Amino acid sequence: MTENQSKIKWVMAGLLLGIFIASMDQTIVATAMGTIVADLGGLDKFVWVTSAYLVAEMAGMPIFGKLSDMYGRKRFFMFGIAVFLLGSILSGTADSITQLSIYRAVQGIGGGAMMPIAFAIIFDVFPAEQRGKMGGLFGAVFGMSSILGPLLGAYITDYISWHWIFYINLPLGLLALALIQFSYKESLDHSKQKIDWWGAATLIGAVVTLMFGLELGGKEYAWDSMVILGLFAVFAAFFALFLYAESKASEPIISFRMFQNRLFAATNAVALLYTIPFIVATVFIPIYIQGVFGGSATNSGLLLLPMMLGLVAASVLGGMLANKTSYRNIMILASIFVLLGMVLLGTLSADTSRILVTLYMIITGFGTGFSFSVLSMAAIHGFSPKQYGSANSTISFVREFGMTIGITIYGTVQSHFFTGKLADVFAGAGQTPEAMSTNPRVMFSEQVRSQIPDPILEKLTTALSISISQTFLWALVPAFLAFGFVFLMTKERMLINREQGKVKSKPKPNQQPS
Repeated sequence: MTENQSKIKWVMAGLLLGIFIASMDQTIVATAMGTIVADLGGLDKFVWVTSAYLVAEMAGMPIFGKLSDMYGRKRFFMFGIAVFLLGSILSGTADSITQLSIYRAVQGIGGGAMMPIAFAIIFDVFPAEQRGKMGGLFGAVFGMSSILGPLLGAYITDYISWHWIFYINLPLGLLALALIQFSYKESLDHSKQKIDWWGAATLIGAVVTLMFGLELGGKEYAWDSMVILGLFAVFAAFFALFLYAESKASEPIISFRMFQNRLFAATNAVALLYTIPFIVATVFIPIYIQGVFGGSATNSGLLLLPMMLGLVAASVLGGMLANKTSYRNIMILASIFVLLGMVLLGTLSADTSRILVTLYMIITGFGTGFSFSVLSMAAIHGFSPKQYGSANSTISFVREFGMTIGITIYGTVQSHFFTGKLADVFAGAGQTPEAMSTNPRVMFSEQVRSQIPDPILEKLTTALSISISQTFLWALVPAFLAFGFVFLMTKERMLINREQGKVKSKPKPNQQPS
């Protein structure tokens, strides 16, 4: 192994660690939230703990992606790790929900720098013939960390302390920082461009107001309240200003000219829609397992492993297939598996066996896994190296946006179905919902479950399973839309000229290869 090859392997390890901790922190807090609220208080503000991270990360992605194209990837990737670790330390020391939310926003700024830049570095340092394989590996880590986050959060909270869901980032992050610092030698060929400050400011304003409206709507305030309508109105104003600013900027944060590339535009549409079934499955399968079968949060998270294995296998396979067939063909196959998985999950009931649930998870994970590698490669395809950061940050932003929108909308859908079924249960038991002073979460506590009469518990688990299966069936809507947009993707694939080490588009039937 040459010295250069050895350094590339260490660069890969550093990038993988960076992606792992940044993407894992999107979900690791979820299962620890009950313990955190019990310790710090602030039940009315706990939504900000997750939202602050996502909002800061989403707003930062296109900005840091653009800056990395202008001034170099290494400095901004390392900056992202440093800020992320600072936010992790502060989050572990928080003594109020408000403090924790602010510190999580600091973490999110760091995550917004790491996530889009890491994939762009792949195309900078890896030879053309290895990019598909590396893209598959990176996509697998991203998807795997999204599933491992809730599991690890539950385990650490149950057996150590919730503070350590943040402190665990320190050794991993410091190792990633050292690996990138000493192994990654990037080119100094960067274009100095004018920073689009107006675009950055209006984008942040639009993202923040939209996320607050979605998080508070139907929870803290009614959807038709002045507060929520006002937030959506401010979002519309900021978004309109953002579009205007980008149309006038010489070097916009998000270049609309990129969307003139049909493959790029269709890929982003697929990514937006494709993440919704993924996040719905990731969130509601553990709830179904714990609520119907019983057991701890840690055990229910462990049962997500089949889905994770299917996801990892598909992500790696997708990276390998990108050298052999078009991105579109791979995503057609993937979409079929996603549609099948959602249909099967839509058949879940209180009587479904664990074997069938496991099979359904493998199918769903296999279908979604392709997207994490293939769509990232398709988004960058056809652009120059100086645009890799912008292209990948855009699709990363779209993915995060899709996940956040998806969990907000489908969380409301599941809650609506479950509330309706609970009303039937209470009526059948001769009680009102108020008389049953139980939050639906009591079904997840083994101690409380043992005190609920069997006939009532059976009706509760039936109500929960029906609400979740109906939610999966509604998730077929974005899955079908994504399937349609896949056919709008062009037929490019990653073809390698091994003599020159370049990636080329597949020639059209009447076009001579160059």
